[in-house]
Amino acid sequence: MTRPTSRRTVLTAALAAAAGAGAASAGPASAAPSRTSSSPAAASLVDNRFWTTYTDWRCGTSVGTRAVAGRRPGLVIAKPAGSTDYTDPHTGTTSTWDYATWTSPVHRSSVPATEVIASWNAHTPTGTWIQIELRGSYSDGTDTPWYVMGRWAAGDTDIRRTSVDDQTDGRSTVWTDTFSLDDAASGLRLVSYRLRLTLHRTPGTGLTPTVHRIGAMASDVPDRFTVPATAPGIIRELAVPRYSQNVHVGEYPEYDNGGEAWCSPTSSQMIVEYWGRTPTAEDLAWVKPELADPQVCHAARYTFDYQYEGCGNWPFNAAYASTYKDMNAVVTRLGSLDDLEKLIAAGIPVITSQSFLKGELTGAGYGTSGHLMTVIGFTAEGDVIANDPASPSNDAVRRVYQRREWENIWLRTKRYDATGKVRGGTGGVCYVYWPANPAPGQHRVLRSLGLT
Repeated sequence: MTRPTSRRTVLTAALAAAAGAGAASAGPASAAPSRTSSSPAAASLVDNRFWTTYTDWRCGTSVGTRAVAGRRPGLVIAKPAGSTDYTDPHTGTTSTWDYATWTSPVHRSSVPATEVIASWNAHTPTGTWIQIELRGSYSDGTDTPWYVMGRWAAGDTDIRRTSVDDQTDGRSTVWTDTFSLDDAASGLRLVSYRLRLTLHRTPGTGLTPTVHRIGAMASDVPDRFTVPATAPGIIRELAVPRYSQNVHVGEYPEYDNGGEAWCSPTSSQMIVEYWGRTPTAEDLAWVKPELADPQVCHAARYTFDYQYEGCGNWPFNAAYASTYKDMNAVVTRLGSLDDLEKLIAAGIPVITSQSFLKGELTGAGYGTSGHLMTVIGFTAEGDVIANDPASPSNDAVRRVYQRREWENIWLRTKRYDATGKVRGGTGGVCYVYWPANPAPGQHRVLRSLGLT
């Protein structure tokens, strides 16, 4: 669970206030029309587009980068386009970096969007880092500025990974990890966009980041306090490791005040390990030896956003998961529990984002302004089986939540807080992680949802 006054709370409140009566509150979206979900609800609300193939990398505009073929294609520095100085706002250190850039082709979204969230998968060895930017075109024919969607490295010794505040043109704003129109009720929409990657390395070296995936989810989810009910579709439970964030309360408070706020990295670590990936002993050497589940501390440190001052930056969690061997990870939005059931049926667990009052989710025992949990299955009655990190112990992490309550708190975009004020909801936002070479059935489901 996030802190009571976390910046994610500020984000959802601000989006709710800005959206008015006719727009979505919080969430991501973006994809190629040929890759959108087969679900009618998702197809009309969400567009996913990701660049991942050798052809994708060759189709962009390259200045100093080159595409790399092979089992897992990527983008690397070939010959730097130049050098630049970067002053890290969190350390005050100014360093010079060689850089090269790649700009995607213009993607026209199948959904004229109110929100966009980018996500990426990259390998950044020590001495390298990347910057991700977005520039869009509005429905009135004008353009946004280039917005920074993240400055990212897997480690934290070269730069401090960070979002960038105070980015706005008076019509749209980047709230930590989410591009959002300031007044969706005006009818203005983002109809297309480009993404730009800037790859950095220590001057005079042959080092390079390797980017395997870059993309975004664009969406226009209407304001709604309730969503239509769905009928149960499958019975299955996945064997996902169980970790409690509350086991880590008070540990490493420099990372978002410690375990009480680590729902996102705790959930991410559960899924990483479900797919058979774990940090090495060397990776964990920095963690105090007496602490239980040191890999959760590791996930918190390496998802931490130094500007947001938290571990809940959605793309940073996906990027963390992708640092493990042959892992893909995206931030997206699903249209219904039917879509989530397809993933579970294929053996793919999903990390979901939701907010709710204490009485709105029977059995949770708490309320939250923003919380991540891992959906691992469905009961014979269609109820949701979740590994909820907001539990007192690892043994208590597995929960069963009533289907109707759960789907509503996850998919709605409007809700009332404890004082009766209208706040935002995340409208189906989730993280999906899977291996680079999924089974055929998994690939079919991922493709149907626009994720491959």
